[in-house]
Amino acid sequence: MTGVSVSALPANDDTADAPSAPRLAGDLAVWLIILAELLAFGILFLAFAVSRLRHPDVFAASQPTLDTSAGLANTLLLVTGSWCVAHAVQAAEHGQRPATSRWLLAAQGCGAAFVVLKLSEYADKAAAGIDLETNVFYMFYFFLTGFHFLHVLAAMVFLAFLSVSVWRCQQVSQQVHALETGAAFWHMVDLLWIVLFPLVYIVR
Repeated sequence: MTGVSVSALPANDDTADAPSAPRLAGDLAVWLIILAELLAFGILFLAFAVSRLRHPDVFAASQPTLDTSAGLANTLLLVTGSWCVAHAVQAAEHGQRPATSRWLLAAQGCGAAFVVLKLSEYADKAAAGIDLETNVFYMFYFFLTGFHFLHVLAAMVFLAFLSVSVWRCQQVSQQVHALETGAAFWHMVDLLWIVLFPLVYIVR
């Protein structure tokens, strides 16, 4: 019987078939910032809910004055922006630099539309003589939406920086990690508004 050489047998490499370890999408430092921001907003949302219980008449009278249609439009803008950012990451993974740039630009357009619409809401309130000192409801309204507004601006600056980086690089796949980091921050901003909108505008 002819012997079989051990070297001719296929190597039993368990690592070849082992599933790859889960990878954190984006930079760890940004995820820590995201967790801190979520905690901060969580505390503010809790304070808003407690104040609603303590001042039901003030909240009941003031909440209907908010523009629910504008709030819904802003929700759709941020969700669409998240969709565009996710497509930008996918395009970068496939080495498609023009498509990556277009998706980033579209996301920034959604952010810009959100900013314009929110400023219009603030202008309407100011024209009606409503500000932070009007009552406890409007104090929370301006503080919560204003704090979120600053996060939208920060996300837009982040995306603008990424757009420049994508435009300058030759291999867009090298920007995937940075794009994932920017996408994580944008998704956080989107998530916060998805909670903020019904809490402040809708829930009675």
